[in-house]
Amino acid sequence: MTLIMKSESYVRGDVIAANMHRARKHVFVDLLKWDVPTVDGEFEVDQFDDDGAIYLISAEPDGTHRGSIRLLPTTRPHILGSLFPHLCDGEVPTGPNIYEITRGCFSPSIGAAARIRVRNQLVTSAVEFALFNGIERFTCVVEGGLYSQLLSLGWVCEPLGLPQMVGSTVMGALQITVTRETPRLLLNAGSYVHSTLELATPALLAA
Repeated sequence: MTLIMKSESYVRGDVIAANMHRARKHVFVDLLKWDVPTVDGEFEVDQFDDDGAIYLISAEPDGTHRGSIRLLPTTRPHILGSLFPHLCDGEVPTGPNIYEITRGCFSPSIGAAARIRVRNQLVTSAVEFALFNGIERFTCVVEGGLYSQLLSLGWVCEPLGLPQMVGSTVMGALQITVTRETPRLLLNAGSYVHSTLELATPALLAA
């Protein structure tokens, strides 16, 4: 299943949300050695995990984390606009119908085939969430190794500028357009899956 949650779920101590932040700490801090904040040495939580953040989480019925992504409204501080605006040749795309995809995290315990299934599940859920809520575009900042993967998923995806070196890593910014045709494009590319999207928090975009 894929759940939609807001950051208050973590504050309340929700098991699925806590497992997501715990997995992010394991992947980004322990394995990838990112210099990002942690809470109690157990959870990765940064300045963008505020009350505007929305999470799509693939989880087992017992709450075990399989994969997750975070969606940030671009009308508020977000990673591309706040940290990496230089990755865009022009202005950073912002607006009420543009959200940023960030913090894509997969559990290291799942195999390669399961990872692809979870990735496709999250991509499908993001597109459906966008269509349900009038979101027309996603932006994202990606490392060079993931750049071609995102381009190959089938959706309409275009670079916002040339990839650049950020420290020792090649980084790039992308823009993804979402229309009613996007699910068909994902299906044709083999990256669409049957949705099991569930609301874990009511009225997500009402605040």
